[in-house]
Amino acid sequence: MGAFIAPNLDYHALAPEIVLTAAIVGALVADLVAGVERRWLVANLAGVGVLAALVPVVSLALSGEDVRSMLGGAYVVDEFALVLKGLFLVTGFVVLLLSRRYVDEGDYDRGEFYFLLLSSLLGMVVMASARDLLTIFVALETLSIPAYLLAGWSKRDLKSNEAAIKYYLLGVLASAVMLYGMSLLYGYTGTTVLAEIGARVTTSATNALAATGNQPIVALAIVLVLVGFAFKVSAVPFHFWAPDTYEGAPTPVTAFLSVASKTGGFVAMFQLVYVGFLGRDDVWAPMFWILAALTMTVGNLVALRQTNIVRLLAYSSVAQAGYILVPFAVAGAGPGTARSALTASVVYLLVYAAMNLGAFGVVIAVARKTGSGDIASYGGLFQYAPGLTVVMTIFLFSLAGIPPLAGAWAKIFVFRAVLDAGTTWAVVLGVVAAVNSVIALFYYSSVAREMWMNPVPDGDSTPIVVPPSLVAALGIAVAVVLVVGVWPQAFASLGDLASLAP
Repeated sequence: MGAFIAPNLDYHALAPEIVLTAAIVGALVADLVAGVERRWLVANLAGVGVLAALVPVVSLALSGEDVRSMLGGAYVVDEFALVLKGLFLVTGFVVLLLSRRYVDEGDYDRGEFYFLLLSSLLGMVVMASARDLLTIFVALETLSIPAYLLAGWSKRDLKSNEAAIKYYLLGVLASAVMLYGMSLLYGYTGTTVLAEIGARVTTSATNALAATGNQPIVALAIVLVLVGFAFKVSAVPFHFWAPDTYEGAPTPVTAFLSVASKTGGFVAMFQLVYVGFLGRDDVWAPMFWILAALTMTVGNLVALRQTNIVRLLAYSSVAQAGYILVPFAVAGAGPGTARSALTASVVYLLVYAAMNLGAFGVVIAVARKTGSGDIASYGGLFQYAPGLTVVMTIFLFSLAGIPPLAGAWAKIFVFRAVLDAGTTWAVVLGVVAAVNSVIALFYYSSVAREMWMNPVPDGDSTPIVVPPSLVAALGIAVAVVLVVGVWPQAFASLGDLASLAP
């Protein structure tokens, strides 16, 4: 037997994961040793840990070294990974701000809440660097298993119990389908590294080994793997878990699932498609075309009929996933299109995170007074909470894509990717996206009309007291939406940096 050779690890590149792991252990230990009156230490430690993990992300970005590869290419820290790690960590910090008073005032086990939230966040940070099927699967389960538990955190609420069970059962089914597809890929290609899989499954290669990628079993494997992640991003018809889970879970958890968890699924799809499957666009491009068209249309049409604000935002989140899928469908149209498509999807994810987290932040703030999620309970909100009304209107119209807000630029990048593709099917999908944007404006504006024009339902105009942590979270989100709206080059540069495409 040969001598064991230890892997060559770059601890600077792994520093964000190491710091976040230390924060997880610290939160768990602090919860065990702190008394009830000092449980606030756990929340503070979690927040400091997330911010501390951002420091090595910034130092790596400034180091001047573009790519750090470990474990034979299975784990890579490049500009794409750093941009997404930064997104995950900032999103996690905002969710911690949203959760702070909500957890303190609710019937929750505080320490375990922060432990699970940070554990799921660690899985997402690992996902950003995963370039190997096994690493992707481990990262997916690391982010998913804590999320299943968080969805059912309101233990005495039957809706929360139902949310967790549906999310868990359908999540396990999707993981099984995905893992079967991965096993087929490994059995056929003999490797789990995405770059090597990409060389073996392409149909345009001249060597015999790569040319064998044009086989039905490879197409089946690609479809099964992508179906597993289509569930994660709540693409139609794999979206059935999302509305009930979003409504039943605690609202900060819903915000986390709708942004960070969904982004984790998209990051995996970026790596699979642009690194592993780019040469088989004959398989995934038609699949993404159908998924994008269905997801946008079904999400928006069902959202029109919702009377609960969380369910409306849930179906809105489904529709937003459809817009992010549009560039995937056109990425294989020609040389250079893949880069434009990836930039469009990454920019949309960055903007979507701010818009959706902000909207759920307002939902949390309003529910503190009304105790209701009905859209009718937002009647006359401007009379007693003008600040919340203004920022909610900003988030809603940004989600609708109204200029000069950030959401308009996100959609412009998507349409630019469609025009860069230039094919008939790409243009048709662009038309479908444009029509859906008009449909979405109806239900977003209906909520705005309720807040600005309708009377207060019960006549109670007592002002809403918004906790400082919630004010900070809303401030971060609205600042991003407004700044990107007037200075889109900021996020466009990040989108260009986060490139996996050749």
